[in-house]
Amino acid sequence: MSTTCIRPYADNILIGECKKKLQKAISSFDKLSQVLSLAANDVRLKILYLLDEEGELCVCDLADILEMTIPAVSQHLRKLKDGNVLQTRRAGQTIFYSLKAEHLEIIKPLFEHIAIANRKKQKA
Repeated sequence: MSTTCIRPYADNILIGECKKKLQKAISSFDKLSQVLSLAANDVRLKILYLLDEEGELCVCDLADILEMTIPAVSQHLRKLKDGNVLQTRRAGQTIFYSLKAEHLEIIKPLFEHIAIANRKKQKA
């Protein structure tokens, strides 16, 4: 693959600046890609949404809300935790799950359209 443009008037300055921008943001792309790949499953997307809305929930609450078995929800939570998106807090025998603060800036905008749609439905 050629690394130069074959157009007669390629904007090499623009191309160079864009490459620098991508390079500066490489860690942000990695984080976003990781979160989006995990959120590509509708159950995990719903879990992320609920945790964003509620702050923290236990597996039992999530299982009841999603009408799924605890083991099924636990598998999704494990993937999200292994992907470094969730953190846990233990209270007695109950483990509460919440979003890691570093991912809130990525996740919040994903759900903004849901909040807007809900506001529109309430007005109608």
